[in-house]
Amino acid sequence: MIRSHPLFRNANKWLDPQNQAKTASWNARLRELARHRHFEEALNLYCQMLASGDSPNAFTFPFAFKSCASMSLPLAGTQLHGHVIKTGCELEPFVQTSLISMYCKCSIVDSARKVFDENPHSRGLTVCHNALIAGYSLNSRFSDAVLLFRKMRKEGVSVNAVTMLGLIPVCTGPIHFGFGTCLHGCGVRLGLDGDLSVGNCLLTMYVRCGSVDFGRKFFDGMPEKGLITWNAMISGYAQNGLAGQVLDLYRKMEFMGIVPDPVTLVSVLSSCAHLGAHTVGREVEQRIILSGFRLNLFLKNALINMYARCGNLVKARAIFDFDFGVPERNIISWTAIIGGYGMHGEGEVAVQLFDEMISAGERPDGAAFVSVLSACSHAGLTEKGLHYFTAMQRDYGLQPGPEHYSCVVDLLGRAGRLEEARKLIGSMTVEPDGAVWGALLGACKIHRNVELAELAFEKVIELEPTNIGYYVLLSNIYSDAENMEGMMRVRLMMRDRKLKKEPGYSYVEYQGRIHLFLVGDRTHPQAQELYRTLAVLEDIINRRRNDKDQERRNEELMTGIGVHSEKLAIAFGLINTIPGTEITVIKNLRVCGDCHLFLKLVSEIVDRQIVVRDATRFHHFKNGTCSCKDYW
Repeated sequence: MIRSHPLFRNANKWLDPQNQAKTASWNARLRELARHRHFEEALNLYCQMLASGDSPNAFTFPFAFKSCASMSLPLAGTQLHGHVIKTGCELEPFVQTSLISMYCKCSIVDSARKVFDENPHSRGLTVCHNALIAGYSLNSRFSDAVLLFRKMRKEGVSVNAVTMLGLIPVCTGPIHFGFGTCLHGCGVRLGLDGDLSVGNCLLTMYVRCGSVDFGRKFFDGMPEKGLITWNAMISGYAQNGLAGQVLDLYRKMEFMGIVPDPVTLVSVLSSCAHLGAHTVGREVEQRIILSGFRLNLFLKNALINMYARCGNLVKARAIFDFDFGVPERNIISWTAIIGGYGMHGEGEVAVQLFDEMISAGERPDGAAFVSVLSACSHAGLTEKGLHYFTAMQRDYGLQPGPEHYSCVVDLLGRAGRLEEARKLIGSMTVEPDGAVWGALLGACKIHRNVELAELAFEKVIELEPTNIGYYVLLSNIYSDAENMEGMMRVRLMMRDRKLKKEPGYSYVEYQGRIHLFLVGDRTHPQAQELYRTLAVLEDIINRRRNDKDQERRNEELMTGIGVHSEKLAIAFGLINTIPGTEITVIKNLRVCGDCHLFLKLVSEIVDRQIVVRDATRFHHFKNGTCSCKDYW
């Protein structure tokens, strides 16, 4: 006996299949409530219907089941199933499909399959197959969905666009790419490839499986493209880290007269954050305001993240502090601003905000703890970070993942507590990933611990054998230790594995254009002036200090070989902006010690603030010092 759900505590005795006088009127009201997503009111109305003595029919139950599914009320849905049987409506196709969908959306998939199997009539209906296939897909039961589809085809049950829309979403990763292309071929054979919804679904499948180029080819060949189509391609680029392609496609979308919606703009802002494209980000903010999207919390959070990652922390904080007209904050808002202060080296402010978030009643999640632990690491707040790591488990019942352990290993490692970091890895409740061992390897670089570095390197390349950064890091550790034999071993290993060092590049945004520089770059139209500017700066620095590496740097300036890209980007900024203007540079790799010292001295010489975002954090150079306190 199933215990009655409170919604139906007075209902069972009123079920009378003979009384249908007012049912149509009740059904019309139920349909309107469900259509406007007033699901609780719909279920209350259903109870009123029963209490009044009027009986439901086959047109009543789909709206009631939809309401139960949307509110995740499996107990109420199960009792409704009993009502279906009592009224004799179980053979009606639309009752069957809504019942199957309800069980699937409430994650009781086996009950949905039992409903399907117990009715021989349903096994010949496309709509029932579609409902169960979509339910399997929703619950990530790939094999069950595929087997049912094959059985459907074998038994000659008709396949339509709804079948494809339910089945294609089971393809969520590269492992499913082959099956996804088979579905595409099946859709073409059945003449369903011209359906825009099916096309959008296939496009989403390709980008989720990581086949972005294939997805773009499919996108370009689509005869009809709606806003959802554009969003699918733009989101696909964003999710695969192809930020430049996102902005290119967004510009094309604008040129074609397609008006973006909040979904589009969230992806574009994410890409602006990734690239540091401040100007484009400001343009998007203006579009948000003009389009009436200011109250969209997702966009507010995306703007906070974009401005923080583009170096404008003041603007990010202003938006967080209700400057954007959205008084609401959620955990993502707090995480974005805490992470922003952390990557700018303002760990004390990040910690203050985290504590303020808890005082405001917002319960931190795993991502929020990653932000505050990372902030503590960048700022050298070792004890505070360890306190949060303990509180995460003790006070909030959150089990730390590899991402949390990598932050704590970094935290301990930067503080020179390398043995504690190694023991922490040994005590992990989850398998350490490459980032965890990589954090220990990075700490060994700071503290020149060759023996532990070799252990960390051995572990990390087991997990990430093609990550070139770890090979370069170990080579640099050997270099600092003047271990030429070790350096040669690493270089031979890289050669044998056909690994090439990622070229370093930096870029600066000026008048809406990106100016990109490579190491030793002489292709820029202002190259001669850039090198002259660097020569003057090096000469001033040389007169101020005795530097044994000055002869090497003079040779670099003469030949261009070895001049790091961030120096060229800074020289470009100095030449093209008025005195006193802040210069912001984005670099793809970690800034080296030589350039870090150079930029500190230049900031003092030219009396400017220089902001450099490298692969891990922001560096604010001003008056000869850096915000990282030489701790990066």
